[in-house]
Amino acid sequence: MQLEYFQMVDSIVSFDDGSGEILVRSTVPEESPIFQGHFPGMPLLPGVLLIETMAQAAGFLVLARTRFAQMPFLAGVKQAKMRTFVEPGEPLEISANLEHDGSGFAMARARIKREGKPICDTQLTLKTLAFPNAEFAAMIAERARFLGMPEDYLPKG
Repeated sequence: MQLEYFQMVDSIVSFDDGSGEILVRSTVPEESPIFQGHFPGMPLLPGVLLIETMAQAAGFLVLARTRFAQMPFLAGVKQAKMRTFVEPGEPLEISANLEHDGSGFAMARARIKREGKPICDTQLTLKTLAFPNAEFAAMIAERARFLGMPEDYLPKG
């Protein structure tokens, strides 16, 4: 996880096209400038970054399901629940399930766990749009490949 670059996903563990589910992993860095202000002497990962982590997992799910035909952008967060704190160095398991896909929007239920125990969950709405250009699409596909997206779901060529 590289907080300063908003690269919240470290690896894609599994993707199940049939059930519309993705599992990704991340480890919160031991040190980050974010912890200097949140909070001095008691570093905690901000809740908004937990939501961003879930949104990125859901985004990779939508990318795989559409075979990178469209780019998902976070458009809404509903019923976000934070159950406990996340400290530096903690490993996280993030899953997302697709609930709806069509009409330019995707909806997913996402959750984060630590050692099988719930940390947070939410329902996300993602707006899907055409990639702005081929270079951007290639950069996103290369990031997905690096994270372990199954080759069958990556763009050909």
